[in-house]
Amino acid sequence: MTTRDSDERNAAVETESAPRADGATKVEAAPARRSSAPAWAAAGVAVVIVLGGLTRFLEQNVPDWAEGGPFERVAGAIEFPVYAIAIGLLGNLVLTRTGVRDKLSGGFRTEFFIKTGLVLLGASINLTVLATAAGPAILQGLLLITAVFSFSWWFGGKLGLDEKLRALLSAAVSICGVSAAIAAAGAVQAKREQLAYAASLVIVFALPSIFLLPWLAGVFGLSDVVAGAWIGGNIDTTAAVAASGAILGDDALQIATIVKTTQNALIGFVAVGLTAYFALKVERRPGSARPSIGDFWERFPKFVLGFIAASIIGTLWVKFVDDGKADISTINDLRTWFLIFAFVSIGLEFSAKGLRDAGWRPVVVFGSATVVNIVVALGLATVLFGNFELPQ
Repeated sequence: MTTRDSDERNAAVETESAPRADGATKVEAAPARRSSAPAWAAAGVAVVIVLGGLTRFLEQNVPDWAEGGPFERVAGAIEFPVYAIAIGLLGNLVLTRTGVRDKLSGGFRTEFFIKTGLVLLGASINLTVLATAAGPAILQGLLLITAVFSFSWWFGGKLGLDEKLRALLSAAVSICGVSAAIAAAGAVQAKREQLAYAASLVIVFALPSIFLLPWLAGVFGLSDVVAGAWIGGNIDTTAAVAASGAILGDDALQIATIVKTTQNALIGFVAVGLTAYFALKVERRPGSARPSIGDFWERFPKFVLGFIAASIIGTLWVKFVDDGKADISTINDLRTWFLIFAFVSIGLEFSAKGLRDAGWRPVVVFGSATVVNIVVALGLATVLFGNFELPQ
């Protein structure tokens, strides 16, 4: 082999394994194979859609199958995130064993699916209704998020957690679970393994809370309104909040939903804060120039603006358009599909290496923050909703 031939071969290798801006290695297909990449990506999208359809099928039919049996209540409480992540993990295992997961991974568009779903989520959040009908929910949300996020961030620092993982766990446990973790992941540019870890912890802790909190509400003798506010401020997924509130009745369900929706609306503010903190402090090197507005804008999770815009449009649409609520219902169904695809993709992209690298400390942080959340939320719900009456 001549020196020229060797140089050309080395150049080709360097082209195929070029370093990316985030430090990872970007592997590009050789020209002869490049034409097949879109086909594999399309096949990956098809896998996500098929598994998403299976998720929706199970969500809608398992409660009917379990009706009258010993697992009726459990089956009725399990919502699509649980099925979607479980099916995604199973698909991950099958595709890995058959050796095609990496080829299909271009179609596992977690970021696109979840950001689209969160923008559509904004359409169902009526900020005017929240402000007029449930003012205490706003105050509770602000105080609770501040207290729990601060504790989780502090404790994670004491245990030496990576700051990006700290941000994901703190946002997830203090706001609204997986959705908040994903918003935080965009703000701090977290790894996919860290997001999968945070999502897994949210599901693991949310499921028992569905039944534990209504039981404790009865033990403590809480009113339906206070119990609903407590549930809405504690459980980290909207679906699980609805399932838990429904166990106690319509009044508890309504308050729980309003409280959780209020916290959902605060995702954008937390994302802005995390973006600023990581850009100006965590990732800024000594002696480096202060980040410009352009740098800040580049890493800002722009879907948050879509989320806010959708909320404004949805609020006006319901107010001024006939059958506006029916239209929002259709959008909510579309949102569910995108979130299903996102959770399936999280399962498909999951790497056990991320769990092994993180170890036991994130579990301790998340569990401790959950206990703090339970205690603080109970106090706030009792004070702020003790004399609250639902508007008739």
